[in-house]
Amino acid sequence: MKKILRTLFITLWKSWFALVFSLTLIVLYPLFVFLLVTKQHKLVYRLKQVWAFLICLFSGLIPHIRYPYGKFSFPSPSIVVANHTSYLDILFSVFYIKKPAVFMGKAELLEIPLFNIFFKYFDIPVRRQNPKDAVRAFEKAAEWIDKGYCVIIYPEGTISPQGKLKPFKNGAFRLAIQKKIPIVPAVNLNNWHLLENGGFFKSNGFPGIAHIVVGKPIDTSCYSEKNLVDLQKEIRTFIEQQLNLYYEKNK
Repeated sequence: MKKILRTLFITLWKSWFALVFSLTLIVLYPLFVFLLVTKQHKLVYRLKQVWAFLICLFSGLIPHIRYPYGKFSFPSPSIVVANHTSYLDILFSVFYIKKPAVFMGKAELLEIPLFNIFFKYFDIPVRRQNPKDAVRAFEKAAEWIDKGYCVIIYPEGTISPQGKLKPFKNGAFRLAIQKKIPIVPAVNLNNWHLLENGGFFKSNGFPGIAHIVVGKPIDTSCYSEKNLVDLQKEIRTFIEQQLNLYYEKNK
């Protein structure tokens, strides 16, 4: 009986979350279209922050962001590198990336009605299995960086099951070195528990507190292609340490 009630609650909450997501997007959609068509991209990002706040407010999600090295003025341009555990990762990122930012995401997002407008006119879609398209995506990211925007990239290239860290791809680190801009590591600790990937009726979904850790910006001006792996290891180590601390504390 307990399992049935749990499944029922998860299904009802995920249905409610989908409804909130859709209705708030529909309400804001005309303004999003206007801002995108008129290329007021900084205002697009501000409106995304409003949208994220509304989604969290009405669906019972609370982002709790911790800065172990203290808060800082977010560098712009910069590249934000985070582990990818849930579709909520993007939603919560606008709460700690205060400066206008674009997202790099899978090209399949272009297939979602209404939502696809962002990846048509603002954010960066990438076909993971197409090397040429990946090159194009990073060229586009470089253009946004030249305009002073932050770019958020998930170096695993996909959502990892139950927060288990997958191998990193080199693109984000190479771009940061080439552009000589800071990398900001971010760690999504439990987003996968709040909204798990893996099928509507088979995966978890709950309201609650999302725990996120944002590390200090890493200066890449002293790095080159020769020590790209060192930069990648430094960031991966930070993410792994924060994940391990969280799991040890919440056994």
